[in-house]
Formats: sequence, C-alpha cells, structure tokens
Amino acid sequence: MQQRTAAHRVHTLRRQGVLAMLRHVHDHPAATRADAARALGLSSGSAAEISTRLKGLRLAEETAGPQTGGRGRPSPVLTAHPRGPLVCAVSIGHEEWRMCTVEIGGRVVAEDSGRNPAGGARPVLDVLRGRIAAAYGEHGPRLRAVSVAVAGTVRRTTIVQASGMGWYGIDLEPLRPAPGTPLLVGNDASMAGLAEARRGTGAGARVSLHLTVEVGVGGILIVDGVPVDGATGAGGEFGHMPFGDPALDCPCGARGCWDLAVDGRAMARALGRPEPRDPRTEAGRILTSAAGDPAARAAAGAAAAALGRGVGALVNALDPELVTLSGLAAGLVATAPEELNGAYTAALMRFRRADPPPLLPSALGGRGPLLGAAEAAFDTLLSDAGLEAWSGTLT
Repeated sequence: MQQRTAAHRVHTLRRQGVLAMLRHVHDHPAATRADAARALGLSSGSAAEISTRLKGLRLAEETAGPQTGGRGRPSPVLTAHPRGPLVCAVSIGHEEWRMCTVEIGGRVVAEDSGRNPAGGARPVLDVLRGRIAAAYGEHGPRLRAVSVAVAGTVRRTTIVQASGMGWYGIDLEPLRPAPGTPLLVGNDASMAGLAEARRGTGAGARVSLHLTVEVGVGGILIVDGVPVDGATGAGGEFGHMPFGDPALDCPCGARGCWDLAVDGRAMARALGRPEPRDPRTEAGRILTSAAGDPAARAAAGAAAAALGRGVGALVNALDPELVTLSGLAAGLVATAPEELNGAYTAALMRFRRADPPPLLPSALGGRGPLLGAAEAAFDTLLSDAGLEAWSGTLT
C-alpha cells in the first residue's frame, strides 16, 4: 500500500512538472530549457527529464535558437511539436467570420475568413460547420477543441441573443466536429479581453479590465489570467448597464443601456440622422470626418464622454490595475481625448484620481477575439484531463 502511494505521488509530481513546463512553453514561445528551469524553479536535470517527456508525448520539441552573434552554439528553444495538438478558433462578427488553426505557443498555422452569407444564422453555421469538418478531416484527433467567439450574449454553447445580427437562441452544437471534442463559446469582447491579458497590453497585470466598442460595449474582467464571465458564461455584458438615456429602448429588452450612448447609433442620433443599419461603419465615417466637421466632432465628443463616465464607474466597482481599449473605443480616445479623459476622471472616486488605472490601447486589435478563442481552447488542453486525453491518442 505504501509503495503504491509513493508511486502515485511520484507520478503526480511528474505530471505536474510536465504540465507546468508545457504551460511555460505555451505562454513563452521560443523559451529555452534553461529559461523554463529558472522560471519554474527546476534543476537542470529535472528540466531535461521533463523536456524529454514532452518530446515523447509529442507536445514540444527543441529546435535551434536564433544566432546571437556571440561565441558558441545558441541554446535550443522549446517549441510546439510538429505533430502535436492543435485547436480551432472561430470568430463570428456582424459582417464576417474568421477561423484559424493554432498550435501550442499561439502560432497560427492556417487561417480562413469570409463574409457572412445572407439568411440569418443557419447559412453562416453551415459554412463554418463545413470548414471545421474539413480541418478535423485533415488533422484528426490532433484537433483537440473548437472555440467560438461571437458578437452576442452567450450561455454555455448557446447564443442567447445577438441583437445586431438578429440571432436569438442559436445553439452552436452543430459546430462540434466529433463527439467528445470540447466546444467552447464566448462573447467576442470577452475573448478579446482574455487574449489582451495574456498576450497583449494587459500581460503581466493581475487584474485588468478590457472594453471594446463595436455595436455597443462589451468586455471582461480578467483576474490572474482567468476571465470572470459568470455562472453560465454570460458575464461581461457591460453595455447593458443603465449608463445611457433611460428613455431609450435597447434591442436587448432593457432601457437606458450604455450601448446606446457610445456607438454609431449615438453619434448618428446626435447629428439628427436616422439609426444606421450598420452602426460600426457609420461610427467610422463620423470619426473620420470629425477633424474637419465641428458637428461630427461634437457627436464624437459626446460619445467619448459617455464612454469615459462608464469606464470610471466600472473602475470604481472592479478595481483593475489597468483598462485596455479596442475597436471604436480606441478611435474615441484618439478623436476626443479631452472629453473621454475628463469624464473618466470626474466619475472616479476621489481617492483614485491621483493615480487612476491607465486607459491603454489594445495591442491585438481586431485579431483579439480569434486569439482569445484559441487561448480558451488551449485551457482545456493544458490541464490534467486534457493531457490524459491527448496521451490516449498516442497509443
């Protein structure tokens, strides 16, 4: 009994070491074995043993590092194994879809995109189901998970509502390529925030808040690299807090949503124009013309002030170290920085004003949702259960 317990303990420690080094390889592409050993507090012997195990499991390999100009051979770096696991990431926006296949370390090995066909959700899902099935047909069990970022409110694998696209109650289960393959679905802004916290401007912060403005406002709070997305995955719908005009009805069913105060609909309303069919494109036009058009500049300034007030309220409530901004939010900062920063500061509690969390532009931009979907998929692989399932494919 004692021998079995000791053997189990050794096996557990080895598995934990493999998982820790694999996570390091994923988070720090092209790190050397020595880098990983220092970061994880391992001896060189333990690092060598774990590296050998990673190679045997087809999870990583060591390749020649870049020339540094110094003497001697450069240290080999740990990279994804050429026959190792992959994930499929998908982003569904208001106008187009994007898809990519990604390996450990975050490198995109294949990418595809297209305009959303007319006719609602079904034609879009039909296209994506075919593309995902083709990827699974090419890679087989190497494809370990499918992760979808969508411009809508999500609960588990169902799009509860994507008002901008007119989608309600759409289950994405048909996108699962094979029984047992994990299928993850998340809001696009939340996925973008996850990517920004791990590989973008928010990297290194323990608590960061990400906000994006496209058609309305979305975002997520990230704590220790993990999104705080609620009990069912529907968290982060910041745009549906009542920071806007309470007389306005939102397509979500609530009134006075912040969404209606900061995007192309708000700017068109301020200019006396009808509600645009495509608020994102309309906002882009108004921001572009703001430099030479005082009315457009005033409309952008009002939207920027509404954005700043809401950001201040969220900072008071959530206490992030920094706030990352993407989409039209970055455009509003560039066009009307005085209005946005003034409203942000005025909304903060007094004790925060001397050293407020900085508002920083996204480093990943429009690729954030897709890269975040990939990160969420790799979270299923980089776990005890994920590695055990992968090991089963090697026998």
